[in-house]
Amino acid sequence: MLVNLAESDEQILECFPTIFQLRPHLNKDNFVEQVRRQQKDGYQLAFIKVDNQVVAVAGFFVSESLAHGKFLYVYDLVVDENVRSKGYGKHIFDWLLDYAKSKNCNVFRLDSGVQRFDAHRFYFTQRMKIASYHFSLSL
Repeated sequence: MLVNLAESDEQILECFPTIFQLRPHLNKDNFVEQVRRQQKDGYQLAFIKVDNQVVAVAGFFVSESLAHGKFLYVYDLVVDENVRSKGYGKHIFDWLLDYAKSKNCNVFRLDSGVQRFDAHRFYFTQRMKIASYHFSLSL
């Protein structure tokens, strides 16, 4: 199973149907443009494609902060709902960990919506722990 980074507009667009399952507020018409804008700040899309279908997508970036040192932060991690429990999530998760290590990151971080119980079970299985609360305020 090969994990690739989306580089072309075509690859980015191929990720849309899968990422849309996690982020239904996104619009296909401006998805490539939005990803390209975010890429200017270091955002990357990793994906697994099986039989001409993107089955898993991870949106992430590498950064550094006073609180955590160098870290990899996962914004988006989703496996197509039609092919879950086939190892794609674990495979892309492990790839992200290896990528973080290759970039000398000290920490691997992500937030997960409080309603995503299946995702939480998966993260606990991957030895992740709840390390902080994430607060937000819509403006």
